[in-house]
Amino acid sequence: MQPPRDKAHRDKAHQDTAGDAQWTRPERQAWTGTLLLGTCLLYCARVSMPICTVSMSQDFGWNKKEAGIVLSSFFWGYCLTQILGGHLGDRIGGEKVILLSASAWGFLTAATPLLAHLGSAHLVFMTFSRILTGLLQGVYFPALTSLLSQKVRESERAFIYSTVGAGSQFGTLVTGAVGSLLLDWCGWQSVFYLSGGLTLLWVCYVYRYLLSKQDLILALGVLAQGLPMARHTRVPWRQLFRKLSVWAAIFSQLSAACSFFILLSWLPTFFKETFPSSQGWVFNMVPWLVAIPASLFSGFLSDHLISQGYRTITVRKFMQVMGLGLSSVFALCLGHTSSFCKSVFFASASIGLHTFNHSGISVNIQDLAPSCAGVLFGVANTAGALAGVVGVGLGGYLIETTGSWTSVFYLVAAVSSLGLCSFLVFGEARRVDLSPRLEDL
Repeated sequence: MQPPRDKAHRDKAHQDTAGDAQWTRPERQAWTGTLLLGTCLLYCARVSMPICTVSMSQDFGWNKKEAGIVLSSFFWGYCLTQILGGHLGDRIGGEKVILLSASAWGFLTAATPLLAHLGSAHLVFMTFSRILTGLLQGVYFPALTSLLSQKVRESERAFIYSTVGAGSQFGTLVTGAVGSLLLDWCGWQSVFYLSGGLTLLWVCYVYRYLLSKQDLILALGVLAQGLPMARHTRVPWRQLFRKLSVWAAIFSQLSAACSFFILLSWLPTFFKETFPSSQGWVFNMVPWLVAIPASLFSGFLSDHLISQGYRTITVRKFMQVMGLGLSSVFALCLGHTSSFCKSVFFASASIGLHTFNHSGISVNIQDLAPSCAGVLFGVANTAGALAGVVGVGLGGYLIETTGSWTSVFYLVAAVSSLGLCSFLVFGEARRVDLSPRLEDL
């Protein structure tokens, strides 16, 4: 039997590692900027493959189905570590989970060109590389959700989450713009070298200025010892899954993630093939340039409306109408125009409006269960990643069999509409992680 003093020490270590103290204003500003950059680099690494798919297909002789396998394989790994990322974030602190995973995916991204030339089985090695990258990046957003639910007040949560989330668009923008130039000047390998190298520099910065060596050693010690969860920190799974609002949040997150992953994976190829004489930096850059201020505006608008007295759930649903409803309308328009300028406009509007999901469903999960937001977001994002595997792969199949891009955009609209309808009907913003007698009215 364990000595009481030793058990108390271990429980204290667990509490210190996960720490619930909210950030001061300087800490909040420093971490918001750092996590914004971290999310940017996450997407730099993630979209390196979609940006380089056309060039790599030419080098390795891939057809659309094979390219679809490589693109969708990221989500095979991505869906497996979502719940784990949320669980670890709730347990040892999301910032530590993010740092450890970033160091691994940064190294792997920089090594991708070497893996591609290990042998003649290029498709196998690239598929394996993308699965492993997905495994490592899968912990990021659940850990981030856990971190912000613990460290940020509810009244500031939407703006900070949307600000950090804007890094996804900024990262895609940077990779689209710089990657297009690197493709022309240095070849596709340089895109992976740059995104991986910058990630490793970011890891060094966080380790040196924001996290101490003692913090990481303590976190690793908690993991190595396999400390049991305290009773009050266990996830009330049965209680959560009895609520329709939880299922609505999960399904809406599934739809948002799936539709975004389809657009993220296939838009570069759509523009490259439909408008072969156009400048690559334009369609790889403009939609994401629009998305950055759109994401920031959605967070500001959401917090402002709530501060003006609007019900939280009303604001969340409005954001989803914009993020899933109106966004899918512009996606549909992409399949019905032959104008390059109109296509860039429709893509920009669709991607920009899609960022409103950061202030809708992504924050709604924190509304429902702040005590276990990381692991619940992990469940929702696992569902989204699984749908992304099917959606991205199905997109490649539809293009190959129908010869038309219109079918892909119909797929995006259908998935988005289902998620929106479920959230509008069943979505709520009341806490469901408390015992029934303590639930908010």
